[in-house]
Amino acid sequence: MSKATVYLDDDLHQALRLKAAETRESMSDVVNEALRVLMAGDLEDLSDWKKRRKEKPVAYEEFLKQLESDGTI
Repeated sequence: MSKATVYLDDDLHQALRLKAAETRESMSDVVNEALRVLMAGDLEDLSDWKKRRKEKPVAYEEFLKQLESDGTI
């Protein structure tokens, strides 16, 4: 296990302390799990991007018109 110095906003630090106390875990354990979740989401995003990278780009305005015609908005 490695050590790192992380500077947190005061409100985040307080929330982290409360979460750790509530879950009876160390602050390090809470941070490690949060980073795992964050990075797993990044992996999903990259995987989705790789699957869709050959799709034709759609302009924002065109996309909004499509949503409107579908009844989505």
